[in-house]
Amino acid sequence: MHPPDPDIAAAELKAMQDSIYREKILRARRQTPEERLADVFELSNHQFGMMLGGAMHRVGTSDEKTGWEEVARWMLRLDRVREHGLYVTESKTS
Repeated sequence: MHPPDPDIAAAELKAMQDSIYREKILRARRQTPEERLADVFELSNHQFGMMLGGAMHRVGTSDEKTGWEEVARWMLRLDRVREHGLYVTESKTS
């Protein structure tokens, strides 16, 4: 048996990725505003959970209260950076 052609494998992978992306877009377009809002909350909760886990790992604790304190410290630092114009979410050239 011959090894797969890397160009063909890459093209097949790209086609699969495009198909998955296209399906996600079509599914999102079919959602009601309420469903979209529920998804935002679910994603936000998941992301905060990931931040909590990362914070607890970083400070070397299993105490959630200490982890949330570290997350809050990170968020305050992000706020200060944004206030000083060092981090922006939109282009200023608009």
